[in-house]
Amino acid sequence: MDTTTPPVDTLSAEDRSRIIEMAWEDRTPFEAIFAQFGLRENDVRRLMRRSMKTSSFKLWRERVNGRTTKHEKLRTPEEHRFKSSNQK
Repeated sequence: MDTTTPPVDTLSAEDRSRIIEMAWEDRTPFEAIFAQFGLRENDVRRLMRRSMKTSSFKLWRERVNGRTTKHEKLRTPEEHRFKSSNQK
């Protein structure tokens, strides 16, 4: 696994949009975003903070904070049932 992450500023508008979409999805883990785009959870958080209004960012943080489906290691076996064809 590559330990370097690409700068958020180098992403295309299309990639940024897809990352934001994936971050809002309940069942898409941060590991899937890392596998597809090379961004870690903190990078996704930084992108979300820059790209959204403050109130929307706070709503998103409340939504994902402590959510087991956003982290593969915390998921139950039943939650491993779906993987989007857009994910690598």
